[in-house]
Amino acid sequence: MSILVELFLTFVKIGLFTFGGGYAMLSIVESICVEKKNWITHDEMMNITVIAESTPGPIAINLATFVGYKKGRMPGAMLATFGVVLPSFIIIFAISSFLESFLEIAWIAHAFWGIKMAVGILILDAALKMIKKMPKKPLQVGILIATFVVIMLVNVLKLHLSSIVVMLVAALISLAFFSIEKFRKNEEEQG
Repeated sequence: MSILVELFLTFVKIGLFTFGGGYAMLSIVESICVEKKNWITHDEMMNITVIAESTPGPIAINLATFVGYKKGRMPGAMLATFGVVLPSFIIIFAISSFLESFLEIAWIAHAFWGIKMAVGILILDAALKMIKKMPKKPLQVGILIATFVVIMLVNVLKLHLSSIVVMLVAALISLAFFSIEKFRKNEEEQG
């Protein structure tokens, strides 16, 4: 099968069977694209997750675009992106035609409640996989714990602090430590 067709069909399947948005998709994208198909490495998955979170647009679309580009250049990026978006577009278009009556059906309301629970588990699964495979250097662990504590406090205390601000602060701290370490190495080599 052509890689372009395979990219499209794979991302249609991911888009069709993943509820809860991009964070819920992380675990499934990793399972399929890293573990089963070996299209990208785990390190690339972690890097693109950070980049996809930091750039405009939904994380799932950014992930699909990256994987598609890596395997099939521009046509691959376009087909993977179209594939991940197409199922949601069709489903939302169909539901929007009769949205009010759709949500009043009891079994659908209960199904959505169950889907919410499953989405939470998928997001937790993706986070735990990334944490397990993350290098365990003191600075990285410290940033992870500090970020977790800050985000939890923001949510518990209902503060108005964007996660983007937290990410930027974590990036600046990491860059500062990297710069200091690089400066020390240069000093040791010269001195």
